[in-house]
Amino acid sequence: MNVLLTIVLILAGIIVLLLIIALFARKKYSVEREIKIDRPLATVFDYIRFLKNQDNFSKWATMDPAMRKSYSGTDGIIGFVSAWESSMKGVGKGEQEITGITEGEKIDYQIRFIKPFEGRANAYITTMTMSANQTLVTWGFTSSMKYPTNLMLLFMDMEKAIGKDFETGLKNLKDVFENH
Repeated sequence: MNVLLTIVLILAGIIVLLLIIALFARKKYSVEREIKIDRPLATVFDYIRFLKNQDNFSKWATMDPAMRKSYSGTDGIIGFVSAWESSMKGVGKGEQEITGITEGEKIDYQIRFIKPFEGRANAYITTMTMSANQTLVTWGFTSSMKYPTNLMLLFMDMEKAIGKDFETGLKNLKDVFENH
């Protein structure tokens, strides 16, 4: 019986320690990537402002060819919502909504994850003129994890995991403009 009690106390101690660590662990994280595209800013911005065009470059949009998609509102303006649903692991169910547009500079989105987990992220794509025929495109987002799930941020490299997906999407976007 003493061995069992010792094991229970050790496990309880570990759980309490993890909960204390989670109190002080970061809750917010952000990821951002950029790429130069050999096209004028107006051309690039006029393309990326439409959420439906993400089907042509976003890694996430291509993860499940059978993904069900639905839309509400007018694409390219504030309030447009693009929703997805998939039974495939890692895709799940969610939606993104255009929440702000600074003409020629930035498009803001709110991403709402529903399944397999609930969460929200504020995403954006910015454009900046590098030269008459070159545009710098930056794609990123910020989000947070609530206590005590924020403890996972100590073990997960969100920058690396999500950053690779942004890099893939931006390379695909560059390909849309430069190789088609």
